[in-house]
Amino acid sequence: MKVIESLRIAMRALAANKLRSVLTMLGIIIGVGAVIALMSIGRGVEKYVTDQFAGLGSNLLFIAPGQISEGPPSLRRNQVQPFVLGDMNAIVSSGRVPDVASVAADYQTVASVARDGKTINVQAFATTPGFAEVRNWKQEIGSFFSQTDFDERQRVIVLGADAYTDLFPKGEYPVDQTVQVNGMNFRVIGVMESKGGGPGGNLDDSIFMPLTTGQDRLFKKKNVNGEYQLTVIYVSIHDADRIKAAQQDITELMRERRDIKYLDQDDFSIISQNDLIAVFGDILGALTIFLGAIAAISLLVGGIGIMNIMLVSVTERTREIGLRKAVGAKRNDVLLQFLIEAMSLAAAGGMIGVALGWGLARAVSTAFGEFQAVVGVDAVVTSLVVATAVGLFFGIFPAYRASRLNPIDALRYE
Repeated sequence: MKVIESLRIAMRALAANKLRSVLTMLGIIIGVGAVIALMSIGRGVEKYVTDQFAGLGSNLLFIAPGQISEGPPSLRRNQVQPFVLGDMNAIVSSGRVPDVASVAADYQTVASVARDGKTINVQAFATTPGFAEVRNWKQEIGSFFSQTDFDERQRVIVLGADAYTDLFPKGEYPVDQTVQVNGMNFRVIGVMESKGGGPGGNLDDSIFMPLTTGQDRLFKKKNVNGEYQLTVIYVSIHDADRIKAAQQDITELMRERRDIKYLDQDDFSIISQNDLIAVFGDILGALTIFLGAIAAISLLVGGIGIMNIMLVSVTERTREIGLRKAVGAKRNDVLLQFLIEAMSLAAAGGMIGVALGWGLARAVSTAFGEFQAVVGVDAVVTSLVVATAVGLFFGIFPAYRASRLNPIDALRYE
């Protein structure tokens, strides 16, 4: 009964000063709102990126010249010894990588594509016939180029979804239509299904052609031995549990082919999907900690605000406290009343903050459209518990001070 009575008195006191109560809750509202928004957006982005990485292909390894710290493969191929088509073929033909399921490779650059007077700039992939299969990517219209197209250096091209929309704005059937790539005529044979933005950028804004065609007719990127230069080699592994073993086998093979001495560092990178997810997770984790610290500071400021207002409230209600004690209220009763007031302020601020954070997270995910914010029950419960705990902690001193007032002195207070 004492708790219920104390709660009733506390609610009446807060309702009597609505504006002050709302202003006092602002720090808690902002802090909790920030925590909910950050956790929801972070989880949504994490799920989105994980799904994107999973869509890159099954049990996939990426092999590129240089180290990750040197930047994207397309920017570092002139700084280090590039891979060539023979390296890709050796992964299969050498028999030293028994876990390999399939391989593909590409040379990436920027190209201009024109049709009916309209020109767009796209990411061009001069690649091998197995690219679509290894990257787990299907065609929306038509087909991908064949081994025959590759061997005969056919001028055929497959469009990304956005490239198709830009070049065929009226939705015309594109197969067997002609487009110009860097001024050279190519026949469209297919359109890839939309993938959207992802770890490699917006792949929908891309084109795909046989590596032989691109290197012989357009880009002419070969090494001194006349071998086709590559940007990335893709290796699909049979079993996810054998990823590490396959990485080791490929590393040994590539070190041998590139004549890297025993104590010398690798001049290439072999990265798995899990490596990419881990790197992203580390970045997201560091960002979440940083922004979470800012939210924690806001909660701290909110708690200090509650303590200040409660101290003012104790001073303003000195006679009320004295009167309660005079009619039989004990110190614990007064202590409980003011603790409940502080915790109620914090809890109410926490609930409003949850609603605010949820709304903000939904607004951000709607604005970007690439991911869906995930508001977890654990985040809501944790935020409310922390907010209430902040109210309890910062309400202890004012409540203790109120409970220690002498009733005689309090009744004399003007």
